[in-house]
Amino acid sequence: MKQPHLTHAARKTPEGRPAPAALESVHQALRVLEVVNRYSGGVNLTQIALETKLPQLVLARAVEQLIRAGLATPIGPDAYLAGHALLLADSVNGEGRGHLRETLAWVRDAVGAAVYVARYTDGEVSITQYADGPATPVVEEWVDFRAAAHASAVGKALLTQLDYDDRKDHLARHRLTRFTAHTLTSQQALFHQLDTRPPNAPLLDLQEYAIGTVCAAVPITAGPNAECVALSIPVPDPGRLKQAARILQSEAAAVLLALIVAGSTQPTARAPEDTVLSPTA
Repeated sequence: MKQPHLTHAARKTPEGRPAPAALESVHQALRVLEVVNRYSGGVNLTQIALETKLPQLVLARAVEQLIRAGLATPIGPDAYLAGHALLLADSVNGEGRGHLRETLAWVRDAVGAAVYVARYTDGEVSITQYADGPATPVVEEWVDFRAAAHASAVGKALLTQLDYDDRKDHLARHRLTRFTAHTLTSQQALFHQLDTRPPNAPLLDLQEYAIGTVCAAVPITAGPNAECVALSIPVPDPGRLKQAARILQSEAAAVLLALIVAGSTQPTARAPEDTVLSPTA
């Protein structure tokens, strides 16, 4: 069975901030996956706990994430086998991409809103994946998202992962235009908002990009490019946004795992002693 390129990420965050919660959760899941994948006949939870030294609640969450991502399969009471998704990265039928679409659709239904994956590539904001539906429409892109990073949850989640100079460079190319009465147009105020948010708190767009739409985004970076997963709700309902953002944050690790399986995200390798699964590509 081929192991996909799954390694512990080591991207520096600005101002020494800790890695996003989703990324740390994935690190823990990959530690579990390493053990599961080593036992071709399956392995029980007791042995996994012994080898990973993860606390019980953390271990349970990691196993749940692996099962949902198709990376582990239950074979009995508290026993697990490597899942089918480990084969998908090399599938000529694009099954890895299909698995990613299924994951995004599941998250869309869980949060009750359109869901997006975005990446900062070559100095620009790019929506790389999304899942919508009749009851969960995507936000109307009335202004190019590349020019609205300061006003969108997606843009803020990407900018917050950049260092000061890269942020300055971005804003030198894209003016802080006022799209609504809620849009921040002060660079100082924007940077303060990005740098003083509580650790791992979602980034929000409270009708800053478009009146009547609120959004939330969670950083999920695992490679050289900043990435995030986000949602949009076409009603200005703070209570609904808060609940949806909480669910999005709890499922961000599943999205990141699905991106890795699909080959859409290649984690940056740490030092050899920190590697979770050795790359075989």
